[in-house]
Amino acid sequence: MSKTEKKIPELRFPEFAKSAEWEEKTLEEVGKTISGLSGKSAEDFGSGKPYVTYKQVFDNAWVDFSKCGFVQINDNENQNKVQEGDILFTTSSETPNEVGFASAVLEQPKEDTYLNSFCFAIRPNDLKNLQPEFSRYLFHSFTYRKAVSVLAQGSTRFNISKSSFLNLKISIPKLKEQQKIASCLSSLDEVIAIYSQKLEQLKDHKTGLLQNLFPAQGEKIPKVRFKGFKGAWEERFVEDFFSVGSSKRVLQEDWTNQGVPFYRTRELVSLNKNEPFGSEIFISEELFLELSERYGVPKEGDFLVSGVGTLGVCYQVQANDKFYFKDGNVLWFKLESGLNSTYFKFCFQSDYIQSQIFKQASASTVGTYTIQNAKKTTVWCPPTLEEQQKIASCLSSLDELITVQAEKIEQLELHKKGLMQGLFPKINN
Repeated sequence: MSKTEKKIPELRFPEFAKSAEWEEKTLEEVGKTISGLSGKSAEDFGSGKPYVTYKQVFDNAWVDFSKCGFVQINDNENQNKVQEGDILFTTSSETPNEVGFASAVLEQPKEDTYLNSFCFAIRPNDLKNLQPEFSRYLFHSFTYRKAVSVLAQGSTRFNISKSSFLNLKISIPKLKEQQKIASCLSSLDEVIAIYSQKLEQLKDHKTGLLQNLFPAQGEKIPKVRFKGFKGAWEERFVEDFFSVGSSKRVLQEDWTNQGVPFYRTRELVSLNKNEPFGSEIFISEELFLELSERYGVPKEGDFLVSGVGTLGVCYQVQANDKFYFKDGNVLWFKLESGLNSTYFKFCFQSDYIQSQIFKQASASTVGTYTIQNAKKTTVWCPPTLEEQQKIASCLSSLDELITVQAEKIEQLELHKKGLMQGLFPKINN
C-alpha cells in the first residue's frame, strides 16, 4: 500500500516516522459551520464594529485584526462572531483555482469581530485536535488547493456549494505532529518576512536616492551629490540625445509561432521588471534580417518606452538582445551621443520624468505618450559625463543588491512550496 493510500506524507519528521497514519475526516466532521454577516446593506459599512473582509481572507493565511473593516451591528441582531481557532473560507472567486481560500484566526479578538457575508467559517470541535497554526498551512497546501478547485462551479464567477465543500476529506495528524509542522513552516515564514523587509528597505532607499540625486523642482543642484562634482545642472530635451521614433509596421499576417521574438507592451513590462516570460508572437528570421538591413533594429544602450496602456515603462536594450517590436504602442529611443545610457535609465525612473509623462498623457483624449511628447520631455544633465557615470554606478549597484535579495526570497518560496507539497498527504476525494 502506498503512502498516499495510507494517508502518510512523503516528508515526515524522524520522531513521527513510526507514528500512526493521519486521520481522514470530512470538513463537516472537523467542526460546525459559522456563516458570515447577513441582512446588511451598503450604508451599514464604514463604521461600528470590526469585521474580517473578503480580501483579508483571500490574501492572508491568518487574520490580521488591525486591517478589519467596520460595520454597524444593532443590539438586537444575532450575528456570528469569529473566535480563536476559526478557519475562514471564501465562497467564490473569478477563477476555480482561487475558490475556497482559507484564513486562520490565531488569537482571540480583543473585541467582538464579525465575518464578511461572502465568507463562512468552520469552528473546530476541539482546538486540541486541530491547532490554528497548523490549519493555516493545511488549508494552503497543494493537496487541499487541488482538491477544492475541482469543486468550483461557474463560468464568469466560480462558486463552491457548502454541501460539497463540507464533504471534502482532509487528513490530520496528532497534535504533536501538527505543532512540529506548524513550527517548521512558521520559522521559514519568519525568515521570508525578514528577507522581504530587507528588500522593501532597499527599494525605499532607491526611491530616496532617485528623489535626491536629481535636482528638485526649481533647483539646479541635487540635495545629494558625490564629492568632487560642482556646477549647476541643465535641463535638456530627450531629442537632444536620442532619435525618437518607433518600428516599421509588421502586419499580423506576418506573425509566426517561432523565429525572432516580437514584443508588445506586455512583454516590455516583463522586461522592465526583469520577470521571466515566454514570447507569444514571433517573426521569421528572414523578415527580421530585412527589417534590420532596411530600417535598423534596437541596439545596446537604446530604449523602448511604452506609449499606450501602461505608460512610461522603460527598457534599456542589452548587448545580446535579439527581437523586434510593435509599432505605435512602443517608442524607440535611439541613443546618439552626449548621455550615459544607464544614467538615463535611472533618470527615466525618477518622478521628474514620470510626472512629465503622465501630465502629457492626461492632456490627451486617449491617454498616450506620443513621439512628439517624448522628444520634448526634459532630462536633468550634470555638467560632466563623469558625474552621470557615478550616479549610474551607484544606482546600478543598488539594483544588483535588490536583485540578489529578490532571488533569495524566490529560493525560500520555492523551498517552502516543496515542503508544503511533501509535508501533507495527497487527498483522494
